[in-house]
Amino acid sequence: MSAHWESAPLAISNPVAGTPLYYDFDGFDPHYSTLPYATPDATALARRVIGAAADTTEVHQHPDRGLDHGAFIPLMAMYSAADVPVVQLSMPSLDPKALFDLGKRLQPLREEGILVIGSGFMTHSFEAARNPALAGHTRAFDAWAADALDRGDVDALLDYRRKAPSADIAHPTADHFVPLLLTLGAAGDPGATVITRVERMFGNNSTRSVQLA
Repeated sequence: MSAHWESAPLAISNPVAGTPLYYDFDGFDPHYSTLPYATPDATALARRVIGAAADTTEVHQHPDRGLDHGAFIPLMAMYSAADVPVVQLSMPSLDPKALFDLGKRLQPLREEGILVIGSGFMTHSFEAARNPALAGHTRAFDAWAADALDRGDVDALLDYRRKAPSADIAHPTADHFVPLLLTLGAAGDPGATVITRVERMFGNNSTRSVQLA
């Protein structure tokens, strides 16, 4: 699930081999709009995901939708050979609890070894990127989120708008934070071990990436 695809009802990308990429960005070197990432056929995986997610909701199969950059860019770094079947789910809502509950429905797949990825940014503020004076706010939010994850405080993370410091500055919109809640739901155990794989500030925003073990 990527921050860059909001669609209701819940939708799934085209699972065919070599599904087209969705270059949903501009302002970068044209080279980045030609990057290939030809994934293998994921039809069987799509059936499993639909079966799990459709338990309580309709799932729309989107034949014209490929992987957006919130999906294919991290996958290029993680699985550069593009040999892992991939499907992308839309965010049918930005409500943290709704995405957490969707993640819970995917938990059986995770237990079988299917990787569930929530792709966003731990903070995502264009204003902070332009104004270094706001870096303290994004750092404070990042530290709060890291601590809440370490403590397994799902309730606080679900209620981040009220409980996190500088939430309105760190996340003027919810789209880049709430994919995390899907992964928390899929993890199942609130006390799951949290391993920080990336801890870095870029453009006065946190790119912290975590693994729930």
